[in-house]
Amino acid sequence: MGKSLSVRFSGYSFGSVRVDGVTYDHDLIIDRGKIRKRNKGASRRFRGAYGHTPLSAAEDIPWRCRRLVIGTGADGALPVMKQVHEQARRREVDLVILPTAQAISVLAKATKDTNAILHLTC
Repeated sequence: MGKSLSVRFSGYSFGSVRVDGVTYDHDLIIDRGKIRKRNKGASRRFRGAYGHTPLSAAEDIPWRCRRLVIGTGADGALPVMKQVHEQARRREVDLVILPTAQAISVLAKATKDTNAILHLTC
């Protein structure tokens, strides 16, 4: 068993998550233990096709990991585009795509080589 992820989740509700004692109200990327805001600007042009800004390969995805957990929101509504699946396969990264509450449960017991993208609303 590897070391666990160096971030601690202490609460998630629609639109906000608490990580390491800090509450965030925007989508997050956890990249090797560092937290940053998800910049979904690169994916906005695909919004019309999905009715929601999807996660596209055009975004700055934290690929330097063995496993990438994608939290798709409270209702699991975040679409993940096919290119993301294709890049993950090419890079040999396991994709774990779950509604955000379940994604956080997985992350709570994740190993060190796990990064994440968490969508906090729908």
